Formats: sequence, structure tokens, C-alpha cells
Amino acid sequence: MRTIYLAVCLLFLSFLSAMSAPFTFRGLTGSDGLSDLTVCALYKDSCGYMWMGTSTSVERFDGIHLKHYPIPGENEKLKWVNTIVETSDNRIWMGNDMGLWQVDGDSLRRVAPDVIAHGVRSICQGDDGTLYIGSETGLYICRDGAFEFRQVDSNILSSGNFVISLYLDKAGGSLWMITRNGLYAMNLKNGKTTHYPNSLFKEESECSYRTMTCLDSVLYIGTMNHGILRFDMKTAAFSRYVDVGCDVIMSLSDDGNDMLYVGTDGNGVHFVSVRERRIVRSFRNDPERKEEPGLRSNSVYSLLVDRDSLVWVGLYQTGVDYTVHQEPLFAVYKTPYFTSEHIPVRSIYIGSGKKLIGSRNGLYCIDEQKQSVVRFGTPSLRSNIILTCYAFLGKVYIGTYGGGMYVFELDSGKILDFDADGSEAFRHNSVFCFSSDEEGRLWIGASTGVYCYKGNSLLHHFDHKNSPLPEGNVYVVFFDSMRKGWICTETGIAIWDPASKTIKKNVFPEHFPDKAKVGSMFEDSEHKLYFVPYKGNLFVSDLAMSKVYEIGPGTPLEGKEIRFVTEDKDSCLWIGTGSGLFYYDKKNSFVPYNFVSGIPDPNFLPCEPVRGKDGRIWFANNEGLLYLPENWKRQRRGLPYTMHVTEVYVNGKSVPFPMKGGAGTYGKVILDPEQNNVTFRFSGFAFTDPAYAAYEYKLEGLENDWKRLVGKSEAVYYNLEPGAYVFKVRRMGEPDTETGMAVKVLSPTNWKAWTIGIVLCCIAMVCSFFVYVGRKRKERKKLEAPKEKYRTSNLSDSECRQLVRKLENAMSEKKLYASPDLKLMDLAEIIGVSSHTLSYLFNQYLKKSYYDYVNDWRIEEFKELIARKAHAKYTLNTLIEKCGFGSRASFFRCFKNKTGITPNEYIKQSNQ
Repeated sequence: MRTIYLAVCLLFLSFLSAMSAPFTFRGLTGSDGLSDLTVCALYKDSCGYMWMGTSTSVERFDGIHLKHYPIPGENEKLKWVNTIVETSDNRIWMGNDMGLWQVDGDSLRRVAPDVIAHGVRSICQGDDGTLYIGSETGLYICRDGAFEFRQVDSNILSSGNFVISLYLDKAGGSLWMITRNGLYAMNLKNGKTTHYPNSLFKEESECSYRTMTCLDSVLYIGTMNHGILRFDMKTAAFSRYVDVGCDVIMSLSDDGNDMLYVGTDGNGVHFVSVRERRIVRSFRNDPERKEEPGLRSNSVYSLLVDRDSLVWVGLYQTGVDYTVHQEPLFAVYKTPYFTSEHIPVRSIYIGSGKKLIGSRNGLYCIDEQKQSVVRFGTPSLRSNIILTCYAFLGKVYIGTYGGGMYVFELDSGKILDFDADGSEAFRHNSVFCFSSDEEGRLWIGASTGVYCYKGNSLLHHFDHKNSPLPEGNVYVVFFDSMRKGWICTETGIAIWDPASKTIKKNVFPEHFPDKAKVGSMFEDSEHKLYFVPYKGNLFVSDLAMSKVYEIGPGTPLEGKEIRFVTEDKDSCLWIGTGSGLFYYDKKNSFVPYNFVSGIPDPNFLPCEPVRGKDGRIWFANNEGLLYLPENWKRQRRGLPYTMHVTEVYVNGKSVPFPMKGGAGTYGKVILDPEQNNVTFRFSGFAFTDPAYAAYEYKLEGLENDWKRLVGKSEAVYYNLEPGAYVFKVRRMGEPDTETGMAVKVLSPTNWKAWTIGIVLCCIAMVCSFFVYVGRKRKERKKLEAPKEKYRTSNLSDSECRQLVRKLENAMSEKKLYASPDLKLMDLAEIIGVSSHTLSYLFNQYLKKSYYDYVNDWRIEEFKELIARKAHAKYTLNTLIEKCGFGSRASFFRCFKNKTGITPNEYIKQSNQ
């Protein structure tokens, strides 16, 4: 009994935990591409696509892109979608007020319009593939493509033949039907139908039925005027059910276990526990309620809690609200008596039973044994901004901004001033870091230099006046495995030499970036030193400083503000930035971790992570203290779906392709020679904020290396040469998710071209004279065209030179090339000539096209930005936009044609 009791308690606690799990809603509206804002049906198919039925269309959503399926017809009132389902053959069916439909390629196809000529309200399928279709005139049964009609009520005029909702009881062998005349059940073996009058009302017409679901032999029926009703199949008795604060129930579904999901038109969404007969969670539009995430509207027309526990809410004239996917990998530290949520953590100490959290609002001491929390701040401290915590010889040293330094006694829980040797040097300065060496000395980095203490005795105090220490605040004191002390200040790096006991500055090789402003350092298990600058790329050095290189250009770290580096037990790196956390295997694989992984805010703060005795890694985040469990790889659930190529556009038009999709699955498209501009759209079905989408892709046959893509989910290729290609895409850092598309661009000499050529030859043989005359006439026109074209633009050389100078002055002073929309006629108007004259200048005098001329200026601007080290501040995409290129692809193509190397290769050469 004790074991059973414990198991029940654990089950209850896990249930409460699930019910209290945080949700974050994201809205999907017209600005996201939703063509109709009244969403009245929701369904998720086996591939992971979300299907949304509106009052005029069906929409397919892959987490990033929407694909529209407009409903044909002139009567807008009949287009309202009532239901969407997927059958075992992976076909998508839809029922609306016109009839039965099926998704067929890029459009909707009406199914059996001569048989089903009225509205379809509900569809379900049996295990044998039989399709049951509830319509406004009765029940249709589809077996092997053949439709059979059944009257629900023997009276053809009865409102019992208007079927509203179906539930297939496979175990009981019955099909339950809610109609305008109440509840019916059809025995699937003999086809006999039984009516169950509702004893709660004198007349069935008093109750307007809407939807139905079933749990444990009990039907739960949603009505439009009496809330939720309950029907016990065993006793055939009706009863009223839980009041959800609104009698208009638009949607009712369940989790197959205990939970009813209720959507109301007026009071939002409610989760009802069947066992407890009470509401356990609600989502509403209520600005007064802060404890639950809110909806944008309380008029809920459809509701789906999918198999991945995401909540989808279709709203009236407002679109869709859905809870974004989050993998519970990282967790925010909280206890029943304390939570670090929303605290911008600046420093941490993780001890046995005690934790210290330094923030901009004081120091929090959490005693887990006593279950107590004490906050230290002004006026007991001279500053609320806690910069650093460092455990040393049984005490924790605390550094503040502008308030000096303190000592926290772990046993007593008291915080005292640091009064070593009676000095008051640490009363009002800023203390940024602590470190200790092998001789048991405490080193302190402060705004007034670096200090070294042995016990309470000051051994050294160095600043830029009495030593070679670079001027400014001391941000880092770090001792490597060779016992060298690295001291990083506002203006550069110096080294403490333990042999001579002096600070040395001019000991760095010529290529070493010793003038960098470094905010953090780390040494890994391979004895590589990582230097984290305040801005710029992470640079790495061996202990002897003989090999120094950067990590950043061409990686997901490019353009990120790096805050810290640490190493896990597998010798892989975790790199925190102001834009998320990255896992790096020290080879070529970066995996981003962000909101999708349970991280509440992408901004990690400059605090070295701590690995606790339990193996957890603790991180300082702008929204709390985070931890990653030791067995995180086993706990990681991962995204529930594989990658899919969801759409292929050729020359701007969508093309069909025979592919279901999924990891390792490749479809194929064959294109004519002129169809050589291809766009691939893809999705990992994360259903989170698209800004967190991170992929790797390449087009084999054109590219050898994987390209990284963040915040976008499409790849574009222009002017593909004839040949065979394979487009591959995967989630960043996850090779197992790879999928793709085979593409073949035909050569002009293929069989189709040969056929056309033979036909033309035959025509030429029959009409040789006319073809000959016509060809000669065309040749004469071609020869005369250039003369005619420039007949009125016969400029002299001196006029051309003068015009070139005027053009170059305008381009240089006004940076006209920086506009991607600059046209020939615009440029001609600016310099005061006709477009005809300017065209002559480019083609006849400069011997280059207008576009080549402008792109040459753009490329020179890019080189100038690189020379000014702009790539340390901006991403490559930003630099491309600043130069005036309209797309990344055109920039890479023009740059390589002009210079013979790629932009990344050029950046690397300039850094050297």
C-alpha cells in the first residue's frame, strides 16, 4: 500500500507539474500571410503540417510559411470550413457548407459533388479504412471509393438527419452522431440506428448541439446554449457537466486520458480534469490576469491540443494563437520559496546547500537546507550591482560596481567588509574579478589596478603608473596551467611572471592581439586559451602564444557579442553570447540553444559558468539562473518531426514535386534550361518563433561546404547551369535530420530540343525561300541596330571623359550605389543626361554594362568596409546591404567574378 500511495503521489505531482508548465503564445495573423482571420477548424497531420480551415480557405502551415488553398465558388457563405481530417492513405479531407473536398496538389478538389450535394459537418475513419461523413442530409459511408447513403432518422423530414458531429466507438462497434434532433447511435454490424432523447429538456429543439468527444464510455457534448452535457453510454443517462463560465461551446476534444479541452465563444479556453470534475487551467483575454498567458480574443471558434502538447486556438476575425514549442532542456532555478525568474544574473556561487546570486539589484543568498532566502543590498551594501563572486579558502569574495569588496561567511551567512591590513582601498572602487594562484594568494582586479594578498597582507599593488600594466579597469586575472598570470585591462593585456615576480607587457609575438579589451578568459582540457573580447571575434592561443587564430568569421558566432566560454565533461565548449548559447565540438559543428531549448532570454551575461557537484552546469542569464543537467543528452527530447522541403519555386512559380519528405528522403524535379532560378523552402516543424530557426544547407554540384542560415527558411539559387544537383538541408548541428531535393536542369541539346530542331528543319526545307529572306532581313536589322541605337549619341572622347568624371563624382560623393533600387534612368537624371546617352557611355566607351559598373562600386565599398574592420561590428549580411546589393547570392557571384575569391576568403586575407 505504501508503494501504491507513493506512485499515486508521484503521478499527481507530475500531473500538477504538467498543468503548471509555462506556455508562451504566438499569434498568426494577416501580416504573417494568413488569408482569412476567422479560423474555424484545426488539424495536425502525420508529417507535422498544421491545417487551418477558415471561412474562405484552407491554410497549410509548416511553422514558417503558409500555403493557401482558396475554396472555389461564388457563394461566400457556403465556404465555411467545418472539419479537416487525414485518412490512413495520408490524404487530407475537408468538409464545408458546400460539401466534401480533398487536397489535390496545389488546390482543393470537390469529391462526389453529384452524391454529396449539401454541407459536410464531420468526418471520421474506421480501422478498415471506411470513411464516415456526417452531412446536413444524413450519413454517407465511403468504402473503396464508393459512397453509400444512410438516413439517420427514418423520417426523411426529421432534423435528426442533419448530422453535426461524429464519434466512432471502435471498441463498442457503434457510430455516435449528434444531430439537430439530439443523439443517435448506429450499430456498425447491422446498421440499426437508435435515438437517445435528452431527458434534460422537454423538446430536443431547446438545445443547440455543436461538438462531441468521448472519455471512458462517457460522451461529452458541447452545446451552443447550455454549456457541456454528459452522456453515460452504459446507463444512457444525460447530465449537466462542469460550468466553464460560458454556455457557447465551439470546440471540445480530449487527451485520451483525463483532460477535456474546451473552447468557448466568449470565455476563452479551459482544460477540465474529468477525474476531478474541475477546471485546472484557463487561457483568456484578460489584462487583469498575470499568472496565465493571455489570448488575443475570447471568441474561440476552434481548439486543438496536438500530440506534441502544443495548444492551437482558432479565433473569430483574429487569426490563430498557438503555444510555441519549447524543449525542457534548460531550466530556471526556482524553489517553493524562491525563484530566480526575471533576475538578470551577473555572478554566481554554487555550493553544497547554498547558492549566491549576484545581480544589479543586490546579492541573494539561498540556503536550501533552511529553505530561506536573504537579500543583501543598499543600505547594508554600498552598491546593489554585484559584479563577481569567488570562493576561496572557505569564504566567498564579493566584488561590486562602485561599492568596493565584501567577504561572505558561508557558515554564519554574514557579509562583511574586506578590511585586510586595515586598508580602506576597497570601499568605493569597482571590483571586477578575483583569482588565486598555486601559492594560495588572492588576486583582485579593480578599477584602481590589480592587488595580490596573502592572508590579510598586501603583497603587491600594480597599476599603469608603477608597472607596465596597461591603463584602465582590470577585468581579468587568470592563471593558466603554466602558472602565468594573464591580466586584462581596458586597454590591453599584460602577464605576471611568477619567476621574476614582475608584470611584463612587451612579451607578445607580433601577431598576438595584446591590445584587445578582453572581458573573460578560459583554458580548456587541451590547454588552449580562449580570450573573450568585449567586441569582435573570439581568439584562441596555445600557451606559448605561437599559434593564434579567431573563431567567428564564417561561423554562427560571427557578429555575436561573446560573453563567456566553458567546457563540459565531454571536452566540448559552451559559448554564451548576447544572442543565445552555442554548443561547439571544437571541429566544425555549432548547435544553437535558445528559447526552443527552454532558455527564457537569448542574452547571457558576462559570468563564468559553474559546474556543480551534481554535474549540472549553471549559467547566468538576463532572465534568471539557468542550469543544464549532467545527463542532458539523454534527457533531450528533440524536435518531434524531421526536416521537410515544403515548397520549390522555379522562376518565381511553385512547382509540384512527388515527395512526402523526412530525413533521408529526396524528391526530384526536372527543369528546362530556362527554368534555372530555383528557391527551396523548408521547415523543421519546430512551431516556435521563426527567428530561432537554424539550418545548414548546400547544393551539391555547385557548393562543397555547408552554409548556415538563421532566422530564414529558404535558399535561393540563380542561373543554374545545365546539370544534376542535390539540394541538402538539415537542422544546424544535427546531421541525422538531413533531407533534400534532387534537381536536374536539362541541357538545350536534350531530346525535346532535338525534336524542335528537326521540326524546324523540315519547315525550313519546305519554306526555304521565305526563311532565307526573313533571316537576311533579321541579320540586316541586327547589324543596323547598334548604329540606330546610338545614332543620336555620338559623343566625342573629351565629352565621354568629362561625363565619366561627373559620373564618378556623383557615385563617390552621394554613394548612389548603396541603393539596391538604383536604376539607369535614375542615375541619368541625377547627372543630367538622357538614359540613352548614359547607355552609350557604358556600352561603347567604358565597354561594360550599367550593372557591372554599379556592382564594381559596391564591391570597392565592401573592400573599404573590411579595411576599416567593419566586419568585427556587423554581420556579413549587414555589410552586403550597406554596399547596396539586393541579395546575398548576387553579391557572392559578383565578388568572385571580380576578385577570383569568395568574400570570406578576402576577409581572412585582410585579417592576416
